[in-house]
This record gives sequence, structure tokens and C-alpha cells, in this order.
Amino acid sequence: MNEPTAKVLRAPAELIHADELERLRDKDAGPRPPGWQLSPRAVRRFIVGDDKLGIRRKFYGDDALIDRCIVTLMSHRGLLLVGEPGTAKSMLSELLSAAICGRSVCTIQGTAGTTEDQIKYSWNYALLLAEGPTPKALVPGPMYEAMRAGILCRFEEVTRVQPEIQDSLISLLSDKVLHVPELDGDESTLFAARGFNVLATANIRDRGVHEMSSALKRRFNFETVRPIADRKLETQLVREQTEALLKQASVEVDLPHDVVDLLVTAFHDLREGITSEGTVIEKPSAVMSSAEAVAVGYAACLDAHYFNDGDVGGEHIARQLMGTVLKDNPDDGKKLRHYFDVVVKQRAQRQASWRRVLEARRELDR
Repeated sequence: MNEPTAKVLRAPAELIHADELERLRDKDAGPRPPGWQLSPRAVRRFIVGDDKLGIRRKFYGDDALIDRCIVTLMSHRGLLLVGEPGTAKSMLSELLSAAICGRSVCTIQGTAGTTEDQIKYSWNYALLLAEGPTPKALVPGPMYEAMRAGILCRFEEVTRVQPEIQDSLISLLSDKVLHVPELDGDESTLFAARGFNVLATANIRDRGVHEMSSALKRRFNFETVRPIADRKLETQLVREQTEALLKQASVEVDLPHDVVDLLVTAFHDLREGITSEGTVIEKPSAVMSSAEAVAVGYAACLDAHYFNDGDVGGEHIARQLMGTVLKDNPDDGKKLRHYFDVVVKQRAQRQASWRRVLEARRELDR
């Protein structure tokens, strides 16, 4: 772990992958759009990997999706990544921002309480009262900073923001101009520098989301990020992400391949509603995404490391899986019990790793 990331809980992508970004810049001979730090080809290599340059793959899914996203961000239209929770929309937006402008922390986190001044700009009220509205008293918001610097502004969970606040983006995306009516002269208008764009994300399943206006939708290109369909790819992703978290936490445990396979198989079964053997089961309402699978794998490793001998087994996966499924819908408990009683019980007769899962079954009845 390098020095810039050693003391923080979670460093941004541009610091975590600083060596790879530097390597790509040194080898990048392709044409670059105005304001971009890398060419589109190099941005793609950073995300999908390049064995020749020693760049590892960071996004597992549809590579054509990456190409479309990069093309959109070169245009004058914003990019909106939509999909179910846990499909790596935020991670993809962070990687794109880190590669394109070297700064992924110019971010607006959308909530029901997000206001327009948190998006655009606000004021230092002490200076405002003492001197009146001046550039010195203005406090730039993420959108102001992105337009001034010519970088990407990430807008996470845009559909959680009230519709009237969402629509404040329309003029910014259309005219690429931000007006500050409190100031006079040239300082009252901020024209976006070349390289500016908006990269937003939105969930299509969560509660508490608001429909976007048609006018705002027309300012974005929509790209759907789907769950990983290939079980082998998801297994590789879950292993790599879990091992990265363990390394950051300085936890050394043995994570067997059959345990990772068990974890991914269980998530696929519950997400799809049908097992590899063809048994139909009821899908829980809880989100069974790859991101949740990584969280379960990481928690299982911590459980084994701190409370056992470091040997990660099916029982650790089962205990953490319960915490993921049993959230706010009582019916999900019944569905999980049925999964244990039918699917897990059959597999336990053939595989030792699944027998250890069955040992944790009694915790469901507490």
C-alpha cells in the first residue's frame, strides 16, 4: 500500500491506481479530447485492463458499455448510469472520472435533503454580511468547481433529489453556463471550461426515488449497468475485491476457492430464483448484487480471523448471508429457510463446504 492511501479508510481511484494511470499517460500516444488527461483508448484500457501494460481489469461486465460511456462523455450530453443497486454504477463513474480528469471527488451525493446551493454555490455568510456579495464570499459547489476547472462532476443518486432541484441541471447541461445573479459584470457568469460534463447515477429499484422530468432526461444519454451474468466473472470479481479489502485491513486469512464459489452460487440462486440444478425458489426482495456478495465475503473473512482460527468456511458465509437477506421484509426469512431446507440440504449431501453452511441453519430460527 503506497503512502497516500496508507492512512485513509478509502482512497479515491486516482490515488489507489496512481501507478497505472502514470503508466498509461507515459505510453499514451492517442488523440485526447480537450480537457482530458488520457486518450479515449487509454481510458478504456484503464477500466477493462491491458495485460501488456500491466493494467488490471477493474470493471467486469459489458465492454461495449464502457465504449458507449466514453463516447458520451466526449460529447455535449451528460451520462446517466442506471440499474439495480450494487451493479457497480458508482465504481464505474469513479473510474471514468479518475481516468478522464484525474479527479473523482468532485461529487454531489443526492438525497431527499439536497438543495440547489449544495449543487451550484453558496456563501460565506460572515463575509457576505461584512462585504456584500463578492467573489471572495462565494463558496463554490461541486458543479461550479467542475465547470471552472473543466472536469467531470459526478452526481450520485440523482433521482433521490427532489424534482425541482433536479431541474436546476437543465440549463447547466444545455448552455454550459452557470449564472450568479448576486455578482456584477463578468463575474456574474461562469462559462464551462472544455472538458466539463456531468456523470450521474440512478437506481431503478430503491424506494424514495423521484421520476426525472422529460426535459432533464433529454440532456442525458442513459446506459444500463446490469448484474454480471457470467458466474466465472463474478467469482473472479468477488475474490479480487474481497482480497483487496483484506489487504487494506491487514487481515491474513485463507479464502478457499470452493468458499468463494459457494458464495457466488448462493447469490446467483437467490438473485435469479432458480438454481443450477433447475430448482425453482422464491427470490428475496433484498438486493443480491455482486457488491453485496463482496461485503458478505469480507465480513465472513473477518469473522473467521477474529473469532476463529482464520479458516473461512461455509458457516461464516451463511451467518453473513443472513444479515444481507433478513433486512426489512419478514417474508424474506421464510424464503431463506426454504432455500436452506431444500437447496442447501441437497448440496450438503455431496459437498463438505455446503454441509458447513447447513450447520448455521439453526440461527435462522432464533
